Amino acid sequence: MKRLFLAGAAVFTAVALAACGSSDDGKDPEAAGGAQRSPASGPSVAGPASTPTAVPGAGDGGEDGSGAGPDTGSDAAKTPEAPKVPSDELTPATGTFTEPQKEYLVDRVPRGMDPAAVLQTGQETCDKLRYLAKVDRRTAVASIVTDEVPDAAPAVAHLCPDRQDLVDEAAKGYADGTHTGKALRPGRYRSAAPTTACTWEIRGAGGKALGGGTSHSGEPVRITLAPAARTFTSTGCYAWLPEGDDS
Repeated sequence: MKRLFLAGAAVFTAVALAACGSSDDGKDPEAAGGAQRSPASGPSVAGPASTPTAVPGAGDGGEDGSGAGPDTGSDAAKTPEAPKVPSDELTPATGTFTEPQKEYLVDRVPRGMDPAAVLQTGQETCDKLRYLAKVDRRTAVASIVTDEVPDAAPAVAHLCPDRQDLVDEAAKGYADGTHTGKALRPGRYRSAAPTTACTWEIRGAGGKALGGGTSHSGEPVRITLAPAARTFTSTGCYAWLPEGDDS
């Protein structure tokens, strides 16, 4: 069973999330203590991106080795957000929300949308994480790193704080893509169920090659990000999770 996850976490995660439905065991303590769930199904979970996402400022890290690049985001490209329901108007059609549920909903409910539907999305996020953690904890963490289970941090903080350890570990991991500068944390990492086309590269200041390789076996790969690393790039490796005391 373990090798199944190691051979293809992306496929497994998608299947597992579909299988878990809206609840892994039908016993959600937060849902039981507050508003009832609506019968609508939760949002579909996207699989990992087929191409790496470049991080602004990727490169040799500059002469000072900081690697921090300018913010290339464009305000013109951002879509204006719809007005949100004020916190004092967050009430379900029936029943009441618990205080943690209301805290989760603050600034999350667009005008004209049922707050209970937004709450259900958060509750389903918790259900998915519980289900994945029961089957394979590292897969659950990787699903947060890769954003296959999106917006996990706020859902966990307010609706299932017992899963905070997954979010904390995911914050130290890397998804496929290019990571640079201050985003890099020296330490040991292991790939979470890489594909047979997993490749990675580590470079220092001035673009100096510090390490890299390709794995065609689909077996986990262990790497070390040294303090001298300025850019870390990977494709087909799914996610890298911290391993050992140095992470």
